[in-house]
Amino acid sequence: MNRKRHLNRACTFRFRRFARKAYSAFSSMHRVVNIGVVAGCMLTFAHATQTAAQPAAAPDALPTDSLREETLEEVTVTASHLETPLSQTSKIVTVITRAQIEQAPVRSIQDLLVYAANVDVIQRGGHGVQSDISIRGGSADQTAVLLNGVNFSNPHTGHYSFDLPINLSDIERIEIVHGPSALIYGSSAFSGGINIITKQKVETPLYLAAEAGMHALRGGEVRGALEAGPTTSSLSVGHRASDGYIAGSDYAIWNAFWQTRVRFSGDNRLDIQAGYESKNYGANTFYTALYPNQYERTSSWAGSVKGAFGGALKVVPILYWNRHYDQFDLIKDTDKGRNFHRGDTYGANLIFQYTWRGGVTSLGGELRREEIISSKLGTPMATPNGHYTRSDARTIVSATAEHTWTWQRWAASAGVMMQRNTLLDGVRFYPSAGLAYRPTDDLKLNATWSRSTRMPTFTDLYYTTETHTANVGLKPERSESVDLGVTFTRPAVTLRLVGYLMWGRDVIDWVRDSGTAKWASWNFTEIDKQGVEMGATFRPGAIWPSMRGTVLNVDYARMNQTADSHGLESRYSLNYLRDKVTVGLQHPIFRGLTASWHFRAQKRMGSYRRYVDKKDMGLEPYPAFSTLDLKLNYAVRKFDFHLDLNNMFNVTYYDIGNVPQAGFWLMGGVAFKL
Repeated sequence: MNRKRHLNRACTFRFRRFARKAYSAFSSMHRVVNIGVVAGCMLTFAHATQTAAQPAAAPDALPTDSLREETLEEVTVTASHLETPLSQTSKIVTVITRAQIEQAPVRSIQDLLVYAANVDVIQRGGHGVQSDISIRGGSADQTAVLLNGVNFSNPHTGHYSFDLPINLSDIERIEIVHGPSALIYGSSAFSGGINIITKQKVETPLYLAAEAGMHALRGGEVRGALEAGPTTSSLSVGHRASDGYIAGSDYAIWNAFWQTRVRFSGDNRLDIQAGYESKNYGANTFYTALYPNQYERTSSWAGSVKGAFGGALKVVPILYWNRHYDQFDLIKDTDKGRNFHRGDTYGANLIFQYTWRGGVTSLGGELRREEIISSKLGTPMATPNGHYTRSDARTIVSATAEHTWTWQRWAASAGVMMQRNTLLDGVRFYPSAGLAYRPTDDLKLNATWSRSTRMPTFTDLYYTTETHTANVGLKPERSESVDLGVTFTRPAVTLRLVGYLMWGRDVIDWVRDSGTAKWASWNFTEIDKQGVEMGATFRPGAIWPSMRGTVLNVDYARMNQTADSHGLESRYSLNYLRDKVTVGLQHPIFRGLTASWHFRAQKRMGSYRRYVDKKDMGLEPYPAFSTLDLKLNYAVRKFDFHLDLNNMFNVTYYDIGNVPQAGFWLMGGVAFKL
């Protein structure tokens, strides 16, 4: 049989074990792959989507006797400093795929994360204007944010951690690691981490998109990709804007992102990425209801160089830099309460990974420098620089050691991060351990234990204004967690259940003792959490061919949090998301026309101080609410037409007190793919 006939033969394989052979992946070309091992369980852990290279050859359309035994190279994710086989990853990982991103009625990464039941998204302004993203009841400052494995978490404040210069069309997938993850993502992963992975292959040389909608919404995006010999490059530019759904909610956002991958012999490669983002937006009551006409102008530059060289001994060097500018007006276009900030984060990583008979051993080191110059944050500068009269800087040195061992149906890992920073004397240790076992091909059991830490942001340390008083004596936060999980996967259904305990010590929050007092940053003694995350994915097409392409996801997360607030009013830590239910349904309607429904219901604990015309109306608990979104997509030739209906029932709700979210919002657009 010649090679061409072999590669284009339409059939389905089921893989029961993996072989570490470079050529194994060729066996899967132009075929649907059913992975019947623990990797398949993890891939479908959250919001799994059935993906077929050739729809006509979907597995539910073929008789079971057409399935063949084969071997395939192991599927990997970057739930560590390096790509790691899923069967060796004991941490709980949620993967949002490219298909799910394309099916969602969203304008930004922040909007997309709303549909993850285990992620809390506190939106001040929609469509990526500003959101606090947290995992398992943490704050935005406690979530590490990475782009292609490079940590771009913002030390100024977590409000800006998602000021990343990328467009939705750039994203291949998003990986969410649950729980303290210092060993994986560094010291900022107090409660978890989010790693955004961009596309590296040239599947669409040219992509053009335009959209428009209510509230004078408009947007456009262009992305080009080119492969020349061993080099693959892409460049995307995007713009989105709106006049706003209420006064002071207007925005204008620009993104530009460039990346290049240079491939050498074997698996050796060099990745270069750089980008720029600009945001101007109304910040109506974002930080205090006493001043509703706030405004912000931010911009950021980001870049990195990352290599991967070697075989059994792999070496990964990383250099990175991120600069973020912010101008905040307490009253738009006036000097009252205006302040300026410029933050720089840069560093270097060097990682070694050795694969041998005893498992996989990794050693790594990072030198990270975080700096800020500001009109508000830091200590007085000897020589002021324009608007900037204050400054501060700190250095973080980390070293990691980890070993992963696999034997038959068992996988175990253990490691430690050692860290020294200029905020504390001495070296601190943050260990982690995990164990995974799959008694059958369909069932996976896993357990993890880990510790992490988080440095105070420069805002925590220095932000003193008309409404806030900072505390320069803050200590770093510490966290510890234990997870137990089980995942069951069959062609038609995936079931998942996770329970966890988490303990936070010296947790930082902004508190006050009355509605008229200033907010003050303070270390809580302790915050304890107990939670459960469960979900199911149904693929009825695996049983009934007439329902091919239909996928239903149902997820639920519940958490209980206890803390001694000493009678003080908490701004963040005690206002946690107790319950969140998400339901996603994707299904075809007729040829080329599909529908994607997204339902969300949630209940936030705690309360906020309600203001009406700047008058204090007292504390009010956060009410429960639910929303329903719909995206209709029609594909014809090289064009995709879509119509988005967000918040279809025009529900009034708050993610944070006194900042109402948008009601019903209709928008539509068209995309062209060459």
